[in-house]
Formats: sequence, structure tokens, C-alpha cells
Amino acid sequence: MDTASTRTPRPPVTVRTAAVWAVLRRELDRSAGRELTVLDVGGGTGGFAVPLAEAGHTVTVVDASPDALAALTRRAADAGVADRVRAVQGDGDALAGLVAPGSADLILCHAVLEVVDDPAKVVAAIGAALRPGGAVSLLVAGRAAAVLGRAVNGNLGAAAALLGDDEGRAGVRDTLRRRYDAETASALLTAAGLTVEEIHGVRVLADLVPAAVVEADPQAMLELELALSARPPFRDIASQLHLFARRP
Repeated sequence: MDTASTRTPRPPVTVRTAAVWAVLRRELDRSAGRELTVLDVGGGTGGFAVPLAEAGHTVTVVDASPDALAALTRRAADAGVADRVRAVQGDGDALAGLVAPGSADLILCHAVLEVVDDPAKVVAAIGAALRPGGAVSLLVAGRAAAVLGRAVNGNLGAAAALLGDDEGRAGVRDTLRRRYDAETASALLTAAGLTVEEIHGVRVLADLVPAAVVEADPQAMLELELALSARPPFRDIASQLHLFARRP
């Protein structure tokens, strides 16, 4: 047994990622003493993958960008975990053909479902790739935050369009194809046979308050962000929603 897997990753904690890492650390603590097989779909340059590898787990990153994967490889080498990180080029829609069924203990799918052709197909592939008892960390763009953000900035037409669109999109120029609320994101996971255990808001305050406020007292800001992340209605107006689900 590789005892290195008992270590908990300690990446730089920021207001923007603290809520996600809090959930992931609890999962890693739950599996303490066991090396996990982790899949990071759309993991890019390894912001999550490398700390997980440093904690003793093996991580496969699937991403469509060769430049991002090259940066991931360099980052893993610099951290001394090149042997624990594997880069696979491919997009989320092709996931079913890239990953063996029942092969992963933990799957990260962050900021992917907003841009793929078929979110339900991707989530189904994630469910199939998980071992029984395995978990998925899903991070999606929040619809409510996008509506409020456009309205506050005076773009009432875009806010109304986004509110009325079934996919949560603000017209053809929108850079995202869809956005979610807790109910629609949960429904995708449930349809794939997964059980949603936790839902948190990510960047509840981080995108609202001036940078000077964060810099003045970063610890207080971090604590408040975490306190609000699990509490509706604050959770539901976060820029992103984080859902943590498990395969029975």
C-alpha cells in the first residue's frame, strides 16, 4: 500500500476554489490510506490534478487542448509527480470511448457541461466510469448569478433572454451554451444513476465584492464564503454550483 495517499492536498486556498477543495478533502480523508484512481475531465493545466497527485493519487486528465496538456505535463514534472499524472487528449463528448468502465474512484468534471454537445451523455459516461462507491465532483456555471450579473451591469435585455432561455443562454453571442441551477444539475446526475450528497455555491461573494475588500482581510472573506456556500439562497446565486454525487 502506498502510504503517500494518506496525505491531504494543500494547494493555495483561495476564495474562488475553497468550497470545492473543502468537499474534496473530506472525500480524501474518507479514503485515507488508499491510493485513488482519479479522472479529471477538462482538467486543463492541472490546478486540481497536480495537488491530488502530490497527495499520492494517480490522476488521468482528459482535455481537448494540447497546449493545456503540455502545461499540465510540465507542471506535474516540476512538482515531482510526473509518474502519477497521465494526459489524454480528447473532449468530454468522447469520454465514453476514452475511459474504461468502472475504473475510477473519483471523477472531477469542472466547467465542462456548459460547452459540450450532449451533457446527459457526458454525465452517463462519468457514471459508467465510476466504480461502485466512487464519487463525482461536478462544477457548473450558475444561471441565477448570470441573470443578476447582467441586470446589475445594465444589460437588461441579456438578463431577460437568459432568464427565458431553456438552457440558460443569453443569445447567440453567449460564450457558454448552457447554465444550471441546483435542480437541473441534480437531475442530470440522478438520471445517470448517481446520488447527490452535497450542493455548494462557489464564488458566492468572490465575484461581487471589490478586490480591495478581499485583500484587506482574506481570512474573513474566506470564512464567510465557506459559511455561505451551503446555505440557500446564498448558495443559489453563486457564479458556479458544485455538486458532489456518488455511484451506489
